[in-house]
Amino acid sequence: MINSLVFPRPSEAFKFASTRFDGSRKSKYSKPGMELTLTQPDDWHLHLRDDDLLQAVAPHSAKHFGRAIIMPNLKPPITTTAAAVAYRESILKALPADSNFTPLMTLYLTDTTSPNEIKLARRSGVVFAVKLYPAGATTNSQDGVTDLFGKCLPVLEEMVEENMPLLVHGEVTDPDVDVFDREKVFIDTVLQPLIQRLPRLKVVMEHITTMDAVRFVESGEEGFLAATVTPQHLILNRNALFQGGLQPHNYCLPVLKRETHRQAIVSAVTSGSKRFFLGTDSAPHEKQRKECSCGCAGIFNAPVAISLYAKVFEEAGALDKLEAFTSFNGPDFYGLPRNTSKIKLTKASWKVPDSLSFSFGNIIPMFAGETLEWQPCVGEKAEMLNEVQEVGANKG
Repeated sequence: MINSLVFPRPSEAFKFASTRFDGSRKSKYSKPGMELTLTQPDDWHLHLRDDDLLQAVAPHSAKHFGRAIIMPNLKPPITTTAAAVAYRESILKALPADSNFTPLMTLYLTDTTSPNEIKLARRSGVVFAVKLYPAGATTNSQDGVTDLFGKCLPVLEEMVEENMPLLVHGEVTDPDVDVFDREKVFIDTVLQPLIQRLPRLKVVMEHITTMDAVRFVESGEEGFLAATVTPQHLILNRNALFQGGLQPHNYCLPVLKRETHRQAIVSAVTSGSKRFFLGTDSAPHEKQRKECSCGCAGIFNAPVAISLYAKVFEEAGALDKLEAFTSFNGPDFYGLPRNTSKIKLTKASWKVPDSLSFSFGNIIPMFAGETLEWQPCVGEKAEMLNEVQEVGANKG
């Protein structure tokens, strides 16, 4: 009988993960004190949860991002426009009083979603996409789709008419398919046929994890097929799940893959392609729900995401392409204006907290206890930067 579970400190795993770069590729931007000014980024894939967890984590995303596509996999899921509007109000109430953060809502696609609901969503002005969860694929996906073509085709056709994007968790749930192959099989059996049948449907393949997904996205028509990419899938490979012992805080879905897949994703993202954009998939769980005999999938990366993306682009020698990935490609795909505010990143060391404490318990952030090298400038300093740039623009 097992009386207790003992896990290595999260920082022990992240020490391994943080060495997964080619140190020989030095960046011309890597001088200490170097500053980068970026158009404020958006997060095109974010879990804010609800109730106490929402109150705890929403300020962390609002601190760095201007907007975010909000995932609808609550209990019960956000399946109607009315529910999305109500959830949006809860998010706004959870934000700091001085926050300008804008939640962009989504609907949770089910076997019974109606085409009329898509019309209502588009007319609401607050719903910007529909999320496809194959039933059983990830957290709170038990109400997801069981037969996309047999039960959802009228809804998908209405989405084409309304220019409403479909956001896809791209994994099959067949237990006979190896967990590391489920993304590729989904592409072959679901996404390829979907694109062929509805070529004008805008599709975002979310949190891609394989070179197969990279090739698929690059093969599609620009403006109709794109992908979001998380910091964990750019920095970690599947060894990070087991290095030094079982690492529950590195467990997410889709699960981390081989190093060759990570490298393919880094190459695609840092190439300057407009098809890839920032989506953190920040997915918080209370510590005890991660460190248990059946731990939840999800990595809480909101406090560190911008710093980690900068690290990836710096070590690829592509900091000049960072802003497009974080701030331009996403709104351009969705047909939304780019943000006008700015943030500043400074090459300065800062330590990630070991944990974040709240009334309901603790949340362990990604790279807990580790030192990162790019520090976002927020709050009063960022406001001063914006004011200076606005004065300069007015003079021009």
